[in-house]
Amino acid sequence: MRVAVMIVRLLLGLIFFVFGLNGFLHFIPMGPMPTGLAGQYTGALMQSHYIVFVAALQVAGGALLLMGRYVPLGLTLLGPVIVNILLYHLLMDPKGLPMAIIVTILWGIVAFRNRQYFSGLFVQKTA
Repeated sequence: MRVAVMIVRLLLGLIFFVFGLNGFLHFIPMGPMPTGLAGQYTGALMQSHYIVFVAALQVAGGALLLMGRYVPLGLTLLGPVIVNILLYHLLMDPKGLPMAIIVTILWGIVAFRNRQYFSGLFVQKTA
């Protein structure tokens, strides 16, 4: 099981590291812009340069997962990005939904393996 989780962690890290770098270097052709609301959303991300910050989070989180150091921090950085990817494909552009679900499952597997590091978040009361 330990080896399987390591493979999942490396795969997830590689996915986000490569696609995050693509946000800066544009080495993967992205095809035509989506139409409708999805296109407007993507256009706003591009024109405001917000996508640069999202790509930086992807590179940082992916690198942390690939290195195997600070894995909980990498998961924390990638969590909101994954939620946005999932919601984007669920609500605006469903053709990418299967990959978004796969990435979410991969994140969940690695997060479950590292759940002890997040236990402090689930304390009902603080002092």
